[in-house]
Amino acid sequence: MSELIHETDTDNFERDVLTQELALVDFYSTECPPCEALAAKFEPLSAIWGEHVRFVKIHRQANRELAKSLDVTGSPSLLFFKKGKVVGKKLTGGIRRNEILRNLEALVPVEVQAALRLKVVPQETHVDVLILGGGPAGLTAGIYLSQAHQKVIVVDQALPGGFVATTHQVSNYPGFIQAQDGYQLSHNMAEQAKANGVEFRSAVDLDEIDLENHSVRVDGWETIRARKLIIATGSKPKPLGVPGEFEYRGQGISYCATCDGKYYQDKEIIVIGGGNSAIEESLFLAKFASKITIVHRSSHLKANKEAQSKASGEPKMSFLLEHRVLEIKKYAPFQMGVVVEDQKTKLVREIPAHGVFIFIGFEPNVELFSDKLKLDPWGYVEVDAEMRTNLPDVFSAGDVNSKPFRQITTAVSDGTIAAIAATKELE
Repeated sequence: MSELIHETDTDNFERDVLTQELALVDFYSTECPPCEALAAKFEPLSAIWGEHVRFVKIHRQANRELAKSLDVTGSPSLLFFKKGKVVGKKLTGGIRRNEILRNLEALVPVEVQAALRLKVVPQETHVDVLILGGGPAGLTAGIYLSQAHQKVIVVDQALPGGFVATTHQVSNYPGFIQAQDGYQLSHNMAEQAKANGVEFRSAVDLDEIDLENHSVRVDGWETIRARKLIIATGSKPKPLGVPGEFEYRGQGISYCATCDGKYYQDKEIIVIGGGNSAIEESLFLAKFASKITIVHRSSHLKANKEAQSKASGEPKMSFLLEHRVLEIKKYAPFQMGVVVEDQKTKLVREIPAHGVFIFIGFEPNVELFSDKLKLDPWGYVEVDAEMRTNLPDVFSAGDVNSKPFRQITTAVSDGTIAAIAATKELE
């Protein structure tokens, strides 16, 4: 740890933080992937800002009462202090470098900001393989490549794990008799990759991607260049595209049952969708909600038979089939309304609820490079049998690929194939 970063505790908090003109405090935990991602940003920033702002780290579990008094309930949490008072926005979770910079710059005069920006020295890193995306496909590729003694960096705009990390349980991954928590399964993959020597740049801003030259620039200061590049950016929940959805996203509308289900204890919710994800996530939400209304456009559910059977036996669930959502409204915290149209009678009515969950499928994460790759009609990347794209030395793996089925196992398979093919070419 840099000599400009000070480890402190409850007993020394006043000396190390409250009596300082300016201070930045990181409440961290052990065995915490977001904390590790933050540490990679915290130390370089301390080298630039350390003369003006005191950088402090506090182990949250060992200082619970102090953390509680500052309304710190998770790790990592960054607090900014000016003359002993908390100022600016508290940052938590997968914290980006630019978020930290914005809060730091708000603490000092404009002329100091300008001088400190000049101290940022651009960095260039060279690797054998650069992997864009840290889900199952990217992590598997990283494991295989690193075991083949290739230098690998995985770059992800979020934290390692991909969408699996937000999945309640995975019941069909080979080798596990009991269902596994999605977070734990993806965490184990990431830890295995790290143990094999894979480096990570997590929760970063991707400023520039150059597929032809296999390079990216992250966080405005580091350029990573590689001999081979593997795209494993996955997919994201598809939006419904109705009025109110964008405005109330994260404020009554959710796309992740694992993330937000706990906030709907004994409340009524609406789930939009009828496929596997909609029904399986609804079964998880039934642990919390008092009532679940599933709205689906089709005359029948499209989930697998096992999920449908469980849902039909869940007394909290009811089904509104052949109904189309026209609008989502919000009246107050935990007071939502969904306007639906009966596709047979064309009758329009409004259904009240405390929250709305949308599960209508996924779309590929290709926005940053879609103009460079050959895509199928639905926007997914087309590859050959060894995961090569239309660009030399550029591979693609996982849910971003054009293929009939998208599962964790198929993503892992793609990552394996891409890594082996890339390794053979490198050798």
